[in-house]
Amino acid sequence: MSAGDWRDRGRSALERLVRASAFERVLISTAALVLSMFVGVLIILAAGRMTTCTTAATTFFGVGFCYDPFAIYDSLFLGALGDPINPLFKPLQGEFAAPFRRGWTPLNSQMAVTLRETTILIFTGLGVAIAFRAGIFNIGMQGQLVVGALATALTVLWTSSLVSGLVGTLVLIPFGLAVGALAGGLFGAIPGALKAYADANEVITTIMLNFVATSVALFLVANPFKDPESPANETVGLPDFATIPSVLYEPRDNFSIIALGIALALVGASYYLLEHTSFGYDIRTSGIQPEAAEYGGVDAARTIVSSMTLSGAIGGVGGAMYVLMILGNYQTGVPSYGFDGITVSILAGNNPLGVGFAALLFGVLKSGSIIVDVSTDVPPQLVGVLRGLIILFVAMPEFFRMIGAKFVIESDEGQAVATDGGVVEDNGGGSDE
Repeated sequence: MSAGDWRDRGRSALERLVRASAFERVLISTAALVLSMFVGVLIILAAGRMTTCTTAATTFFGVGFCYDPFAIYDSLFLGALGDPINPLFKPLQGEFAAPFRRGWTPLNSQMAVTLRETTILIFTGLGVAIAFRAGIFNIGMQGQLVVGALATALTVLWTSSLVSGLVGTLVLIPFGLAVGALAGGLFGAIPGALKAYADANEVITTIMLNFVATSVALFLVANPFKDPESPANETVGLPDFATIPSVLYEPRDNFSIIALGIALALVGASYYLLEHTSFGYDIRTSGIQPEAAEYGGVDAARTIVSSMTLSGAIGGVGGAMYVLMILGNYQTGVPSYGFDGITVSILAGNNPLGVGFAALLFGVLKSGSIIVDVSTDVPPQLVGVLRGLIILFVAMPEFFRMIGAKFVIESDEGQAVATDGGVVEDNGGGSDE
C-alpha cells in the first residue's frame, strides 16, 4: 500500500471521527475507558511482580502478585461512592444477596467528597468550554478562579457585619457569587482584550496571568488581609450564616446540594446560550471559521472579549463556591481546579451537557484515589498513573476530533459556511439560489 493510500485512509478516519454522532462519541469514550483499565491492569500486575511482599494479594496462572488490580479499581470507582455493593452479591457465582450493602446511603461522606469535587469542576470545565467553543484557548482558568475566590472572601467578610441570620444567608450567598463572577469576568476580559485589540497570544497571556493572580493573592493574604490569629496565610473565617448551608449532608462534609443544583442549572443555561441564542451562534461560528463568521457580520473582537469575560465569570463563580461551600475563607494553595477544568472540557468535547458527566468522572477519580491510598498499600504514584491513563485514553479521541475538525473544515473544497449556519455549495461562480 502506497503512502498516498495510507494518507487517504488516515484522512477518511479523521473525517469519520470529526463527524461522529453524540452516541458514537459516547461509545468511543466508553471503549477508551475500558481499554485504559485493561492497560492499567497490566501495569498493576507488572508493578506487583517488581514489589516485595510477604503475602501475595492475588494469583493468576499460579503466579503471585503483590497488588490486586480488581481490588484497586473497586476502591477507585466504588470507593468514591461510599462502597455501595454488598460483598455477598456475586451473581456470576450464583450468589444473589441484596445488591447494596446494608446501611449504605448516597448521603455518605465519601459521596459528598465526590460531589464536592464534581461541583467545582463543573464551573471550571464550563468556563473553559465556552472559551474553547469560541476558538480561544483559555489556560488562565486557575487564575480566574483564584481572583473570584479571593474577591468573594474579602467582600462577603466585610458585608457580613451589616446583616445576620437567615436574612444574611439569603443576601450574602447571591452577593458572594455575583462578586466572584464579576472579579473572574474582569480578570478573564484582560487576555480577551489583549487578543482582540493587540493580537496577543491568549495562551501566553493567560498562563502569565495565572502567576499574577496567585502571586498577588499570596501577598494580600500574607500581609494586609491575613488572619492575625492564624499561622497560615489565610483570611479571617466567614460567619456560618455567610456560607452555603449544608442540605442533606453533614456540615463537616463541606458540600451542599444547593451548590450542585446551581452548577447543573448553569450547565443547562450554558447549553441554551450556545445552541439557541444569537450570541451563542457568534461564539460557535467564530470558533469554527472565524473568516466566514466575520463575513457573516460577526464582530470578532467583541466576541473574543465577551466569550473570555463569560468564561472568566463562570470560573470566578467556581472560586466563590470554593470559598462559600468548602473553606469558609480564602487560603493560599488553591487546588488545581482550573487546570483540571481544561481536561474536563476536552473530555466533554466542549459540550456543556458533557461537562457534567466529565466532571463527575474526574470527581470519582479524585475521591476514589483517597480511598485507594487509605485502604490499600498501593503507592500513590501508581494510583496517579492509573488516573492519568484513564484521563488520557478518554480524552484523546475528543482531542483528536477537536484538532481534526479544523483541518477537515479548512480542507473542504467548494463549501463555505452560510450566514444562517448552513452550507453553500461553490458551483464555480454566480449566486446560489
